[in-house]
Amino acid sequence: MKTPAEQLRRRLETAFHPLQLEICDDGARHIGHAHEGSGHYSVRIVAPAFVAQPPLQRHRMIYAALGNLLQTDIHALSIKALAPGESP
Repeated sequence: MKTPAEQLRRRLETAFHPLQLEICDDGARHIGHAHEGSGHYSVRIVAPAFVAQPPLQRHRMIYAALGNLLQTDIHALSIKALAPGESP
């Protein structure tokens, strides 16, 4: 069975065919908090699908691609979604 991070990667790669994709498991940064150590991720993704899309729409696209992972395996998600040529 794939880990949540592997599932996250697979779904984003399938949906967006990104030029760049970085996924960081931030669980260790949340020790002592609710859901400590699990389900906290940061994503930086660069994909042509984000051209001419405002930030809110980019996030919605990512949420749609992740589907039920947001209810089962992902507790917190930080997103940087960029079109090619954009800087953060």
